[in-house]
Amino acid sequence: MRPVREIESAVVSEAVRTLAMEAGYDLEPDILDSLLQARDRETSPLARNVLELFLINADIASREKVPVCQDTGVAVVFVELGQDVHVIGDFRGAVQRGIQAGYEDGYLRKSVCDPITRVNTGTNTPAVIHIELVPGRQIKISMLPKGCGSENMSGLIMLPPSAGLAGMKDFVVRQVVNAGPNPCPPLVVGVGMGGTFEKAALLAKKSLIRPLGEAHPRPDVAALEKEILAAINELGQGVQGFGGVNTALAVHIEPYPAHIASLPVAVNIQCHAHRHKEITL
Repeated sequence: MRPVREIESAVVSEAVRTLAMEAGYDLEPDILDSLLQARDRETSPLARNVLELFLINADIASREKVPVCQDTGVAVVFVELGQDVHVIGDFRGAVQRGIQAGYEDGYLRKSVCDPITRVNTGTNTPAVIHIELVPGRQIKISMLPKGCGSENMSGLIMLPPSAGLAGMKDFVVRQVVNAGPNPCPPLVVGVGMGGTFEKAALLAKKSLIRPLGEAHPRPDVAALEKEILAAINELGQGVQGFGGVNTALAVHIEPYPAHIASLPVAVNIQCHAHRHKEITL
């Protein structure tokens, strides 16, 4: 029998604090590479110039340790918690303390408020935390700050199964088209398909932490991702709505078995400043 591994909650807090600050300042190589590729293939001079400015902005943010975007977002945290790990102390509390410290020490804007009174909590907490119990002796923590220019353009629909893939594709494309320039394209489009009302939304959000442009392991899903991405970009809305061929950088689809009478589809949109970080303890 393998002994349980113990981790102090303070270690978790410090890891989350670091993730919060790094996510605010440093774009990951996957999004930087995608923006570079988008710039190189862009057909619109205006859109190409904007992409160049995005890359310059990202460089300044990383070098000077300032937020890559003024909207430092709601902190969304995905946790894969090994079942052979025991956290000494309050795990959820440790994550919340880490978010609070990271936003305070990193001089990141605090944007979280009560939904009724609209009074700011002053700490950018509570973060939204999703915990999944997995085999093993490690804790994987993924941090996804979600700015609301993009988050507000997301949507969910409960389609009848008769709508099929055509209905699903139409909804995803329409969601992006209707968003226009509001979510600061070029976009990463997360799609959850199947499950139930809440499962589809969670799948759409979680799909955004997949490395950008990495195809789904199921060939039919990967083909669907490419098809929808092409359909979005063929419409020509482009970078910041200025036209061109780069409305979206990637479409990530996560399917899940659904009831025979239902086809839930959720779309969670991410802006060009696709901030995500992860650490394994």
